[in-house]
Formats: sequence, structure tokens, C-alpha cells
Amino acid sequence: MVSRIPIVIASPHARHDALEQMLREQPGLEVLRVRSPDELDPSRLTAFAPRYVFFPHWSWKIPPEVFETFSCVIFHMTDLPFGRGGSPLQNLVVRGLQDTQLTALRCVAELDAGPIYLKRPLSLLGTAEEILLRASQLTGEMIGHIVREHPVPQVQSGEPTIFRRRTPEDGNLVQLDTLEKLFDHIRMLDAQGYPPAFLETEHFKLEFSRASLKADGVIADVRISRKRT
Repeated sequence: MVSRIPIVIASPHARHDALEQMLREQPGLEVLRVRSPDELDPSRLTAFAPRYVFFPHWSWKIPPEVFETFSCVIFHMTDLPFGRGGSPLQNLVVRGLQDTQLTALRCVAELDAGPIYLKRPLSLLGTAEEILLRASQLTGEMIGHIVREHPVPQVQSGEPTIFRRRTPEDGNLVQLDTLEKLFDHIRMLDAQGYPPAFLETEHFKLEFSRASLKADGVIADVRISRKRT
């Protein structure tokens, strides 16, 4: 008889629907999906009694009454302690990196400072949506390892590097001076739910997606709208 292992997947993003379905098909796993902070209710979690609460992509603060009571596992797209903080994908790409580590770590009060369960290599090539889908698939493999092997998380070692959370205004292309930087800025914001890279004229805003880097230029789709006043 396969023992029951209840787990929670906390993510509002549709790109994690396939991850949820894959985990539901694993023998012995009982999966509860949480999509909003209101659903991350301590009493609800207590009733479900999860072995782990996994956060593949969560933009809200996790309350202390949750991470102090349950084994909360965050997935962060950097080789921690390098890259603690917000917007890891974009901060990596603007630094010219093509590869990273997807890190599974225990949630603690200090941001991205918890002990580490495991890391796996992740390519940063392609659009942001492609990278995030790749990370979601890898997350499923890492969750499988964690629920099977129950690794003991290890304290982070090394000097932390802190990333600043990027804002929509950081997507402005006006200051970029090479085609490579232009291409990277467009692709690193090309995902559902992200504000796209843009340029503005006196009257219009141009938003870019589906970029392709050529020897003599960048080809991309553009959406032109009137600037809001």
C-alpha cells in the first residue's frame, strides 16, 4: 500500500497547471492547490496537514504563522546566496548570464536566506515564458526528489548578493546601446503577466515581444498604443 503524502502547491499562474496535474498523477501524493493569499489560510493548511508547502512562483509575503508551522519550500531562480531578492530572471539576464541554478530552499523570515534542499541547473536561453515553463518542469522533478528522499536542508554559505526588484519603468529601452542588450530586454520580459519592454514617443507607447536577434538587427512584434495622459 502506497503511503499518503499530502503536499500543497502555491501559485496563481496557469503555467503551473501542468505541474499540478503531473503531481496529482504521482502515486501516494495528495495535492492541494493554493492560488491566492486568502487561500493560504493556516487553519485550512492545518486541516490538510501537508508534509510540504511548495511555492513554485509566489509574489506575496508568506506569513510567519505559515512558514513557522509548515515545511515551506520556495523555488528561487539563482545560485543562492547569489541573487537574493526580486526579479531574479531579469536580473540574471541583464548581467549577461546564460545559465543559473534553480534553488529549493526552506522559507524563513529573512528573504531568500533559508537553508537549501537542493539545486538544479537551468538554462536562461529563450523568452521569459519559455524559461519559466522550463523552470516549472524542473520544479516538478525537484518536488519529486524532495518528497521521496526528504533531504535535510543545508545552511547557505558564502557572501550574499542582493537583487533589486525591477519595476515596469525598467523595461524602457531608450538607454540601451547594443542590439544584444535590446534583444535581452525584450525576451526577458516576454511572458504572461509581465510588463513588456517598451519605447515611448510624444504621443505613443511601443511595446515589444517575440524578439529575434539577427546579425544586422533585432526583429520583433510591436504593439502601438496612445500614451495615457
